[in-house]
Amino acid sequence: MKQSILTLQGIEKSFDDTKVLKGIHLEIGEGEFITFLGPSGCGKTTTLRIISGLEQPDAGRVFLAGEDVTELAPEKRDVNTVFQNYALFPHMNVHDNVAYGMKIRKTPKQEIRERVTTALAMVQLSGYEKRMPAQLSGGQRQRVAIARAIVNRPKVLLLDEPLGALDLQLRRQMQVELKRLQRKLGITFIYITHDQEEAINMSSRIVVMHDGVLEQVGTPDEVYYHPRTSYVAQFVGNANILTGKIVRREEGILSVLMDQEMVHVMDNGNALVGDMAVIAVRSEHILVTKECTGTGLAALVKEKSFAGGMLRMTLVLKDGKLLVASRHGIDADCEEGDQVFCCWEPEQAVLVDEGKQKEGAAAQR
Repeated sequence: MKQSILTLQGIEKSFDDTKVLKGIHLEIGEGEFITFLGPSGCGKTTTLRIISGLEQPDAGRVFLAGEDVTELAPEKRDVNTVFQNYALFPHMNVHDNVAYGMKIRKTPKQEIRERVTTALAMVQLSGYEKRMPAQLSGGQRQRVAIARAIVNRPKVLLLDEPLGALDLQLRRQMQVELKRLQRKLGITFIYITHDQEEAINMSSRIVVMHDGVLEQVGTPDEVYYHPRTSYVAQFVGNANILTGKIVRREEGILSVLMDQEMVHVMDNGNALVGDMAVIAVRSEHILVTKECTGTGLAALVKEKSFAGGMLRMTLVLKDGKLLVASRHGIDADCEEGDQVFCCWEPEQAVLVDEGKQKEGAAAQR
């Protein structure tokens, strides 16, 4: 990781009797695009508001570029925020919206014009200076809000679900533009979303939050292919979660017995023969076949559906548990009601912890 630009040390926050943040430790590097990913109520927006100074933590400290800013007012922190509702002044044109903060600080007029022109060019809105917000599309208004936030080149830009009000096609277009802009500026972006696609497409690292704790911090590849907990495996990519007993270890592979059927998983070095294992397997890694290969799980095809170029099969195991398999294309060589076997390569299954990470865990780097 690059030199740290933001450090959260033991951040705790409660509202009334509800503990929203339970000892958050995190270091964010200069120039990172880091995304807080989690469902509503997990604590991600509260974390963002504490970074910006809009909320004060009950415990813990916030450091920006090595300076303790925990007690500083929002306007005295070198951070800016882009909100989902844009928060543009409807009676001001694009130029004046972007220039507003500099006018308050009595920045010279020539400097304001130059910086506004540069900021609008960065978000591809050159020539829109005299337009009013009502004359802009949703995507254009969002870019004006971003231009206003970056015009002063803050050390950190906070984005609180900024694409939530846009339609799907525009969201995807704006994902590409935000990633391009962040690389061009080199500013640290801290992004809040509940959308795993946004997080995976844009981020250099993802912070998966659940119930006020950090479940996992890692690159998109690490979070998707090597989830640490069953929660992360299911929230990011909807993995299947299976349990069984480890009965053998051989050449880096664990043999796991599930209802008298054998499956394999890569050895992570922490499990012991005799332990119960919790395994995460992505739907796209499950091979569905009518012939038993010696290892795998017998199942009944319950349902088939096709969407987005992917065939999705819902399967029922012997114990009644549902398993989901997916593949590209429309033909799976099996029909609803067929008896099949589900198998996978050992390296495509991951051992995970069943619960959340412990509160107040060591700092994530």
